[in-house]
Amino acid sequence: MELNLKNKNVLVCGSTQGIGKATAILFAEEGANVTLIARNQEKLKEVLAELPNNDQKHAYLIADFSKPNELKSVLEASALQFHVLINNTGGPAGGPIFNAKIEEFETAFTQHLKCNHVLVQALVPFMKLECYGRIINVISTSVKQPLDGLGVSNTIRGAVASWSKTLANELGAFGITVNNVLPGATGTGRLEEIIKNKAKKTGKSFDAVSEAMKNASPAKRFAAPEEVAAAIVFLASEKAGYINGINIPVDGGRTKSL
Repeated sequence: MELNLKNKNVLVCGSTQGIGKATAILFAEEGANVTLIARNQEKLKEVLAELPNNDQKHAYLIADFSKPNELKSVLEASALQFHVLINNTGGPAGGPIFNAKIEEFETAFTQHLKCNHVLVQALVPFMKLECYGRIINVISTSVKQPLDGLGVSNTIRGAVASWSKTLANELGAFGITVNNVLPGATGTGRLEEIIKNKAKKTGKSFDAVSEAMKNASPAKRFAAPEEVAAAIVFLASEKAGYINGINIPVDGGRTKSL
């Protein structure tokens, strides 16, 4: 299937590791011009060097997503224009929602929803001019089914999903789609952190917790970051032009709801 992503300009957030990195590489393989954005310059340089390049224009931007105004300034200074935006930010620390501090909600809301909004407001005018835009938010299956021990994350992910659906309704007439990809348990550093914390709290071994999580999915395994990336890249393509305002779980069937 020809995805027609050659010469499309793509901005991938959180692209120095995990799903973000896998997504950036896959876009580059499809011929897109990829711009990475994260806060660690050394890691950005490393990933940039790994991107396939066939006369493409790859780049990176440095921004701290705990500072929306700084992010806005970075975008304005770059003067770059994008057809595709991948919103992807590491999740909040785990723990029961009752024990969460107010500051944890504020930090997560800023990193996820506020910065997503800054990015959209900066990028959508060009998408409207091109009559082509793809905004894809990497969230979590907690949008459909809250996950135990991830109280703050469940709350903020739900807010992002509602923001996204509202945006999809407003931008659809301009050839811009807004969709959410909901990864399940995916083999990333974030998952390893969750397993370690759960093992510590339950007194079980890392391997025991890991196996239990794998068995919660009909696939009986974790996803590879590349599998989530494949869904993201398809949604960014011309072929997905009539898919808008939806949540797509990439979880091996773990989510119980339809």
